[in-house]
Amino acid sequence: MKKTERINTLMRYINNRASFTISELMREFNISRSTAIRDIREIEAMGMPLVAEVGRDGGYFVMSNSVLPSVRFTDNEIKALFIAFMATRNQQLPYLQSRQSLAEKLLGLISENQQEDLVHLNQILLFQGTNPHNPDLLELSDLPHPMLEQLIRLLLSDSYLLATMSEGKGMQSYPIYLLHLYHDKGLWLIEGFDLKEEKRRILPVDNLTLVEPYAPKKRLSRKKILEKLSKEEEAVNLVLELGPKAIAQFKKYHPLKVSLSYMDPYQTTARLQAFINVNSPGEVTEMVHWLLFLGGDMKVREAPDEVWAGIRERLDLLCP
Repeated sequence: MKKTERINTLMRYINNRASFTISELMREFNISRSTAIRDIREIEAMGMPLVAEVGRDGGYFVMSNSVLPSVRFTDNEIKALFIAFMATRNQQLPYLQSRQSLAEKLLGLISENQQEDLVHLNQILLFQGTNPHNPDLLELSDLPHPMLEQLIRLLLSDSYLLATMSEGKGMQSYPIYLLHLYHDKGLWLIEGFDLKEEKRRILPVDNLTLVEPYAPKKRLSRKKILEKLSKEEEAVNLVLELGPKAIAQFKKYHPLKVSLSYMDPYQTTARLQAFINVNSPGEVTEMVHWLLFLGGDMKVREAPDEVWAGIRERLDLLCP
């Protein structure tokens, strides 16, 4: 960790504690005693009012009614923040208005030279979803579904939900235990365990009309839910290994119930496991077409006979 980063982290560490000792800083940040003392003196010089306590168990504490000095950002940290904002622009993210006000506040904290660097970066960097005719750094106008923030607020206190969805001309309610809330192919999706039908279910947030806590008396315990999910995973009958080209194809399109497990830190190889209902001809046909869509950079390690038969039939049509 660089010195500037360490000092900023030390300041937050100190400010969140009633008291601390040199030994605690040495253990927490893996630094020597002399380095810890130098860092404390530098933090004091920056204006943080530290008081030393004398004695065998003595240490330091922050004087009451004090204000933590402004956190200092390095040039690279500032660029990292704003590039993250730029890269996630127009992706229907929650708390969009707060992101915009945060960007405005950060702009006000930095020097004119740093602001010029960011303006230049904004002119030369384009990301997926960026409008090249209006690439304003603060133009975060693609609002998410209005239920998304309400859903997140509820999830922070309770994972058992009763989700009411619009389906066709009617409404359908699903009692679920939420496993993940994720963004995929421009859609926010709820992955949950259906407490009534006792199976994994994917629900699009765009169809969500009402969400509320599920009645406690009808809930399964988290342990029971995980046990049932593990039994469901045991039924896997399709196993694929994907290279970089197949992963790129996967990101363009994949069935909602399928997910990847990356096999290396660079995400260039991945493993996919899924269950195909061979009693559903439509599902088998869809999977055959999708496997061919993934291309030659994909290896089928395991698949039902019905899928192999569908692939051979499809290839015979393509190469008579």
